[in-house]
Amino acid sequence: MTGYAGKSIKVDLTKKEVSIFDTPVELCNEYLGGRGIGVRMISDRITYDYNSHDMPLIFATGPLVGTSAPTSGRMSVISRSPLTGTVFDCSVGGKFGTELKKAGFDFIEIVGISDKWVLLEIDNGNVAIKDSPNLYGKNISDVRSILDGRGSYASIGMAGEKQVRYASIVFDGHYCAGRGGLGAVMGAKKLKAIKVKGDGKIPVADPDGLKLARQEIMRLLRASQAVFGEFGLSEFGTAALVDLIHARRMEPTHNFRETMFSDASKYSGYNMKIYYKAKKAGCAGCPVLCKKIGANGEVIPEFETVSHFGALNGCNDLSAIVEANRICNEYGIDTITAASTIACYSEINERFLSPDEMIRLLVNIGMRDEGIGDMLAEGSLRYATLKGHPELSMSVKGLELPAYDPRGAYGMALAYATSNRGGCHLRAYPISHEILRKPVSTDRFSFEGKARMIKIAEDLNAVIDSLTACKFVFFAASLEEYAKAINAVTGENYDVQSLLKIGENIWNLERHLNELNGFTKSHDDLPERFFREGGTSSRNIRIPPIDREKFLKARENYYRIRGYSK
Repeated sequence: MTGYAGKSIKVDLTKKEVSIFDTPVELCNEYLGGRGIGVRMISDRITYDYNSHDMPLIFATGPLVGTSAPTSGRMSVISRSPLTGTVFDCSVGGKFGTELKKAGFDFIEIVGISDKWVLLEIDNGNVAIKDSPNLYGKNISDVRSILDGRGSYASIGMAGEKQVRYASIVFDGHYCAGRGGLGAVMGAKKLKAIKVKGDGKIPVADPDGLKLARQEIMRLLRASQAVFGEFGLSEFGTAALVDLIHARRMEPTHNFRETMFSDASKYSGYNMKIYYKAKKAGCAGCPVLCKKIGANGEVIPEFETVSHFGALNGCNDLSAIVEANRICNEYGIDTITAASTIACYSEINERFLSPDEMIRLLVNIGMRDEGIGDMLAEGSLRYATLKGHPELSMSVKGLELPAYDPRGAYGMALAYATSNRGGCHLRAYPISHEILRKPVSTDRFSFEGKARMIKIAEDLNAVIDSLTACKFVFFAASLEEYAKAINAVTGENYDVQSLLKIGENIWNLERHLNELNGFTKSHDDLPERFFREGGTSSRNIRIPPIDREKFLKARENYYRIRGYSK
């Protein structure tokens, strides 16, 4: 079986046992890798609490990882979310996945709870659980100073140790498995970090075929304005979207009360590149290099982060936004949920915070300080419910919405509602059609045709997360080109339709697992604000409330296409 290492690891932290077993071939055939395999592996234990001995935490690579296929340096982390209670996966970059494959392993399944804080160390074929008293109580930069060197590592900060419900897992210092609180799952197991080093090679069935597939994908990438264009991702990172979303009056502002922030240009991708003299960085094997690092080592925030610590909280102080991002990386906190929870807190208390107050509150959350820090560490929905205002949590299934206001893109509205992991932009990303006009443009203020578009995109992204590739590449290339790459790597004979069928099966399995935990169609909905209040209109662009009847009709169409209507 080429494209896979052929071996995987199971770790029981309670018993301090490590076992190495053959990667099941049938799992690879039916679910590819990454998200798909992780969701299947967790399926018989999905009703356990996130902090149960039996709840697995899975780190899974895909068949393209470690090969020369473009953007194949990613991997997935899978468990049950402490924040939402849904099945949850995060796709993450860096070089951890590549090192794991080169060490000879496809995935790691971790169960049990250690009686003391430990480090899991993987050095080629050797796997060991080690006590880690020198890592406990430390944030990410201190962990980095201890573990940095050969190979790669994944770690939690103080937020993960204290089980903040949206704690992240940080890879190689600043690549985050950010959403859903999987860092709290790691913290519940008293697993502080995983370090991995590998020197092996990944077997490929048809090296010449992979070379041709790579050339075809790279040709499309180089021709793409969205990726390699003058104002594209390679030049400015995801913050290139700031000006685009601002111009369309769909930037969530003051906890989604408005949709336009007049000072957004202060944290645009262009402005941050000039001010911080940002340079390109990226994941192993990636030609795009969308990450940006300042001349003094500052990690330049992504689009979602600058927009939510900016417009959503009414903050126009770029240095404060960059500092907020640094603190989130340092403590290991999801920036989207953190910023949204603070905005929710501000609206409930009828006053948005100053930049200094926002920074201090982030530290309170990271440390779960008694009082407000502890309350906000539970996320916006639990906090707003505690205060008697659940309607002010701008979330779906308990996951806070990212930086695309759904009143400005109706496909995004439907995608938020139907997402298996909650208010997420990455399950379908209809912004590609509605704003970027890729592969074709659609009317952003209409639900016409959106149900089928969302269904296809959800299946496609389940495949991408299982390969495990980067979604940005699909602004230029398509699954047709990637089918050639995976066939060259594995020697199998996938085509677009067979891959989409695998994606559909993964999606439906996730839906079923959520149903086992009590989720129903009633959870496929948006906060009431979007149906009652309009956005910030101008003379040329009107942002009305979403017509609820049209939304419900589109949702029914989606259920019918999915086969959920029976």
